[in-house]
Amino acid sequence: MKKLAFVIAAIFVANVSFAQGNMKTVNVGGAAMYPNKNIIENAVNSKDHTTLVAAVKAAGLVETLQGKGPFTVFAPTNAAFEKLPAGTVETLVKPENKATLTKILTYHVVSGMMDSNAIAAAIKEGNGKATFTTVEGGTLTAMMKGKKLMLMDEKGGTSTVTIKDVYQSNGVIHVIDTVAMPE
Repeated sequence: MKKLAFVIAAIFVANVSFAQGNMKTVNVGGAAMYPNKNIIENAVNSKDHTTLVAAVKAAGLVETLQGKGPFTVFAPTNAAFEKLPAGTVETLVKPENKATLTKILTYHVVSGMMDSNAIAAAIKEGNGKATFTTVEGGTLTAMMKGKKLMLMDEKGGTSTVTIKDVYQSNGVIHVIDTVAMPE
């Protein structure tokens, strides 16, 4: 039994080491996203994610996203938030709307490390679609449209992954062009 546990642990360490060896620094929003930094340490430097960072702070999720993880984050850009009806973001970041904001933000997070290869494999296994349960408890459906990775939220809205596989010390970020909305 100890031998089996040792073999499993060795395989896990080898896989983590291999994955970390393949992680590259990616530029997002004019800033380098370093694979040895956590999600928050990187996100605060992206000029394209200032709205997301402000929302994460307002929702009190900074400490969570600095945690061990791993997390897969589908990170909407500032332009994605601008697609929402006028005044939506300003309303959501008010203290009295913290629960709603938290629900929306945690809907963009999936537990575990799901890079684009893992998502593509799940889509293939699901005959063209893969459904992931978010930290919020809802589901996001991933699919391919040509060579583009797409997400469909519970309301039928779609977003496109514009930058994939931005590895972090505690997970991976995929940049998306539209805010996903839970039911």
